Amino acid sequence: MTLTMAIMDFIPVILFLMASMTLLHDLYHMMSKGAFALLASGLIMISTAGFFKATWKLLYALNICDFTALNNCFFPMQSSGFLIGAIGITALLFFRQKSTVYAIAPAVYSSSMLFVVFTILGTAGIWGSLAYIAEKMEKKKTAVIFIISFVCMLGMGYLSSRDFTDPKMNWIGEIVNVIGMTMLWAGIRSLHRDGLETFEMKR
Repeated sequence: MTLTMAIMDFIPVILFLMASMTLLHDLYHMMSKGAFALLASGLIMISTAGFFKATWKLLYALNICDFTALNNCFFPMQSSGFLIGAIGITALLFFRQKSTVYAIAPAVYSSSMLFVVFTILGTAGIWGSLAYIAEKMEKKKTAVIFIISFVCMLGMGYLSSRDFTDPKMNWIGEIVNVIGMTMLWAGIRSLHRDGLETFEMKR
């Protein structure tokens, strides 16, 4: 693992964090406290997991240490974040928003397959909801951007199952991830410019 590759891993994390902050700012007015808390928690978990993973790579590339805890917590934390965030944003689309705080009991399960399901459902829920909101705002091009970003996320999921000890596969994965996060950030910025902050969902 090279230092350049390790530093590059921070780029999609920063892009996702920027997109998340804009999205939370714009959706706050139309979400209940419970739904907003779930979305915010999920996005924070995803960002934190990405930061931990990138930090692990940086420490490893600098030959400081192999901080395995940062690497091992990435998948469970990120996949859970995707699911929690998806629950929050889909609640906005399908349920009347009230000032009610909902509590969700954590699931206990030993198989990593659950986290794969979390990631798939969570990613589909978040990206699909964003595309739906864009469609409601009559911004079809922005909806397409979210779909492309989602495809990149699926591609990244596939690539992560490959041999990442191969530098070529690692670079391909990094590039796909950066493209996906760039498209996500661009889509959210587009909705922000088009008035998402004051937009009201019509059901």
